Amino acid sequence: MDIYTLYRGTAPLFVSLPHDGTAVPDDISPRLTPAACRVPDTDWHVSRLYAFARELGASMIVPKYSRYVVDLNRSPDDVSLYPGQNTTGLCPRVAFTGEPIYLPGEEPAAEEITQRVEQYWRPYHTALAGEVERIRQQHGRVVLWEGHSIRSVLPFLFDGRLPDFNLGTAAGASCSPPLQRRLESVLESQKQYTFAVNGRFKGGYITRHYGGPTHGVEAVQLELAQCNYMDEDSFAYAAERAAPTQALIRMLLEQTLDV
Repeated sequence: MDIYTLYRGTAPLFVSLPHDGTAVPDDISPRLTPAACRVPDTDWHVSRLYAFARELGASMIVPKYSRYVVDLNRSPDDVSLYPGQNTTGLCPRVAFTGEPIYLPGEEPAAEEITQRVEQYWRPYHTALAGEVERIRQQHGRVVLWEGHSIRSVLPFLFDGRLPDFNLGTAAGASCSPPLQRRLESVLESQKQYTFAVNGRFKGGYITRHYGGPTHGVEAVQLELAQCNYMDEDSFAYAAERAAPTQALIRMLLEQTLDV
């Protein structure tokens, strides 16, 4: 089954885009609400934003299926990433607005969730782990960059407007202090975008699980406010708005290669 696309690069940089997928299998889509059929919680267009990374020699993995099928950035045992806060799960039942994803009585039961993990989640992570190790063996190090985006205002998940750039390193545990300082300095040197480091978004399962600076794997998550590169209602890409956003992302990725 076509679960993901993996591009193998030549640099010690691996870009993972686990919420870029929009496909929903035929056995699931009729069970979704009309609003959920639009898969509104997609990290829209991140593969387009990060396309330039392949010019830098980065590897990249892009899934086919929506996070509504299974969230590739959640633990397979569905332990909450942010205890005590509103969030969505491994096979989410509610959208980022708090509204139901499924029609009444159509939510996946435990057996179906297990099946989705085996069919969609595990192949992605097998490929991700394999590419991390290939790059680490080749270069002695690898930076795993998690590219994400989200609607800028979502009261169900966070208060107020989200900063434009949200950098997460699991509170410093998933990457080295020197890399984090270089990334922070890039954000501090510009005035166009607001930013936060290890704020509301500290990094999801992939960042926390795979990041281990002591064994040569540094993981960083970047959560973008979608208003900086697209229309948040129509989901249309806004090229002129996206260009400076993409330029700043490029500056950040270049820092991962500067050792």
